[in-house]
Amino acid sequence: MFTVFRTAAAISIAAFTLAFTSTVAAADNAPPVRNAGERVLDTFDVGANVYVRALAVEKPNSTLWIGTSAGVHEIDLKTFKPRNTFTRKDGLANEYVFGIGVDTEGYKWFGTNAGGASRYKNGKWKTYFPMHGLADYWIYSFANDKKGNLWIGTWAGANHFDVKTKKFTTYVKELVNEWVYGLDVDSQGRVWFGTEGGVSMFDGKTWKSWTHKDGMGAPNADGLQASPNTGLGTRSRHDLTTLAGGALTYNPNYVFSLVAAPDGTIWAGTWGGGVARFDGKTWQNFTVKDGLSGNMVYAIARDTKGVFWFGTDNGVTRYDGKTWRKFGKKEGLLNNNVYALAISPSGDIWAGTKGGVTRIGVPAAKP
Repeated sequence: MFTVFRTAAAISIAAFTLAFTSTVAAADNAPPVRNAGERVLDTFDVGANVYVRALAVEKPNSTLWIGTSAGVHEIDLKTFKPRNTFTRKDGLANEYVFGIGVDTEGYKWFGTNAGGASRYKNGKWKTYFPMHGLADYWIYSFANDKKGNLWIGTWAGANHFDVKTKKFTTYVKELVNEWVYGLDVDSQGRVWFGTEGGVSMFDGKTWKSWTHKDGMGAPNADGLQASPNTGLGTRSRHDLTTLAGGALTYNPNYVFSLVAAPDGTIWAGTWGGGVARFDGKTWQNFTVKDGLSGNMVYAIARDTKGVFWFGTDNGVTRYDGKTWRKFGKKEGLLNNNVYALAISPSGDIWAGTKGGVTRIGVPAAKP
């Protein structure tokens, strides 16, 4: 389940600990697998009932930032050891973190569930609320534009934040839907927004949007019921549960994640409609029938080799444009619901789930 609309007040921070478990030895001792490629290398536990909702890599400092339902971890990617753990007592506005961004001035932004956006650098914190110009208290995504400014996806539209003037500009009615989860900027400088109602694009002057009616999201081949949890209009009833009565639901207009590739294509992860690829004219959809692990696509990442990785409700899928490969619990993931993905400078893939983070990569050659 892509659970729940909750505040962090009910989360036990005492359980927020980090443990590292290496699986490399077991993998290296296993029988050789032809064309095995990447494998699960190790896992990082954050607590059995803690969800990892956001991941971000800060390359200059070789840092992995882990946003969870109980706070934030800062991990040294060279040693795989924790540098810091942040909760409300340290300056974080709310422990439940759904989005992480690093702006062009080196500030780390943490988008929280009902707590606004907290900004951190060199031990100093500042939190932004709607009273400061932020569109909403619920923050889900960040992206840097070509001018070095920051875009922020919220539950009440999108913000553009000028890093020099520190001023916010809010866009709501221009979007196809106000609930913004996915954000990216393409090679032309156009900003793309994945929302609960489709995809919108802003080229600096004009706006354009696409929905399932335009071809985004695969048809409902399995006859799943429509999700009852979206478009309800009230915060008290609005949640992120993807199941209804224990069964999967379908809402292809709902975009969890979005990536703009260097070749100009846009990749959108939908709710039940798989992955949708847009070439500027038409949408092409990929589902479990093509090789995708699951049709709920919570996260998308593109690695250093141009390979796409998809975090779904049934594990991680690797797609190189021709072949598909799946990673689930039996391959070493902590959980099959993968809510966040990040690519490290080394090319490793980090996958966030309930319980912790899994590192996928190519094992180092034995001396």
